[in-house]
Amino acid sequence: MEAAALERFHSPGKGSGLRSRRSVRPGELLYRDVPFAYVLSKQQLGSVCERCLRRNENLHRCSQCKVAKYCGRSCQKEAWLDHKQECKCLKSIEPNFPPDSVRLAGRIVFKLLRQSVCPSERLYSFSDLQSNTERLSEEMKDGLRHLAQTLQLYLKTEIQDESQLPPAIDFFQIFTKMRWMRGM
Repeated sequence: MEAAALERFHSPGKGSGLRSRRSVRPGELLYRDVPFAYVLSKQQLGSVCERCLRRNENLHRCSQCKVAKYCGRSCQKEAWLDHKQECKCLKSIEPNFPPDSVRLAGRIVFKLLRQSVCPSERLYSFSDLQSNTERLSEEMKDGLRHLAQTLQLYLKTEIQDESQLPPAIDFFQIFTKMRWMRGM
């Protein structure tokens, strides 16, 4: 189904949603697109290509950070725009390694800074996501603040001063939005 066959709607008290503009058959694919941002989990690193996500025993690792691994040169080239800044950050914190959620938030920050439009944003953009901060317990907010501080340390080589970022890029808000996307 094309994005044009879907429409956004607002449900009071629940937020936004998508619905079909036509009848659908059971099992019919409603929508498929590339994700705005993604990372491999720490457990998947080394056994899955960072670009095409295929399992492969003979992956080639990035010569700079030595973390990202690819099927070959074409996958590495295609991934470079998303990996370039992340690569510098990973190198800068060796031998430490950030949590998966921090790496994902970093990729989101870099994508927002590039202001690149992702095909998956035809229906929703990252800024459309709601943070629902008021629904979080103080304990959850403290945990997300800690992740935001970890993100700030992780991104230090690329973003020296968080106050220089556009207002739309708030590390804490990114984690609150990610929380509702993934059910963290």
